[in-house]
Amino acid sequence: MPAGYTVVYSIPSSLMPKRTGVTFAVVRRLALALPRVEEGTAYGTPAFRVAGKFLFRLREDGQTLAVKVGFEERDCRMQADPETFFTTEHYHGYPTVLVRLSRVSLDDLREVLNEAWRRNAPKRLLRDHPLET
Repeated sequence: MPAGYTVVYSIPSSLMPKRTGVTFAVVRRLALALPRVEEGTAYGTPAFRVAGKFLFRLREDGQTLAVKVGFEERDCRMQADPETFFTTEHYHGYPTVLVRLSRVSLDDLREVLNEAWRRNAPKRLLRDHPLET
């Protein structure tokens, strides 16, 4: 190699491991960016609703979200990444997936919150504010 040249190796981003884990501050920012989402409480923990309908809440452990996404979405997420998305016996009959904040990627979290918003927002709100997929 000629003098003065530097070899730079680049690893494609598709081969890099996903950065995982988000804070509740990030969750809050993503949620409140969605149309008509409001923060309140449920069972003594922070919770978010769209037009009064439940979207998700932080569980008592402070590390897990309970997100109302529907049974099909819940099952798909749990099958694809059971270390991040799971359920417990308590939530078995509910269209809710539990999300470990320490493991979820920002992209996956955004997708899950957007899906919860789509499933729970009133039809008029959906029509007036379509989210990117």
